[in-house]
Amino acid sequence: MLGALEGKLVIGSMNRSGIIGARYAVDDRVTAYDVPGIVGTRLDGGKLLLRIDPSDPATPTMLERTGAQVSALAAAGKIAMVEPFMAKPSGGGPVNQLDTESVIRSIAVASALGNTSAHTWLKVPCVEDMPRVMAATSLPCLMLGGDVPEDAGATLESWRSALKLPNVMGLVLGRALLFPRDGDVAANVEAIAEVL
Repeated sequence: MLGALEGKLVIGSMNRSGIIGARYAVDDRVTAYDVPGIVGTRLDGGKLLLRIDPSDPATPTMLERTGAQVSALAAAGKIAMVEPFMAKPSGGGPVNQLDTESVIRSIAVASALGNTSAHTWLKVPCVEDMPRVMAATSLPCLMLGGDVPEDAGATLESWRSALKLPNVMGLVLGRALLFPRDGDVAANVEAIAEVL
């Protein structure tokens, strides 16, 4: 990449088969980067999306697969970035549960996957009562951006508060960064950089 990625962490997305709206979305198999591909292209780690639906029979298999990938990444000395969500079924596929208790539960499950958590990071939503949420794990965590917020100011303040917690290491933003409601990407980037 002509040096563009030097000095940066680059994480490959591993499971890309849990298509939004599909009823089988919990069964999100590794269809993109695998561990040999991450090692071979000298990426720093792999990201795994994990939807946990206690009513979906695919959940135990997905937990087992995710644990195996976490172990394999750790054995290769690579970061496993796990993005866990408790989910519930709906006619349009699983729906992520973004209440405090559900996020705590998802973090507790994800923290225990694999034969070591020495290289595991978590990617979690910023929800109410983040001090209690972050007390559910000792792992390093990154806050995800999620959907474009209705109230950008309130979202910035929630990120600012979360970033003061000892195991919150930063933000991983997509839509929330690139597609602000007012269309002013430069101002949005500046505001988020100030929070960091």
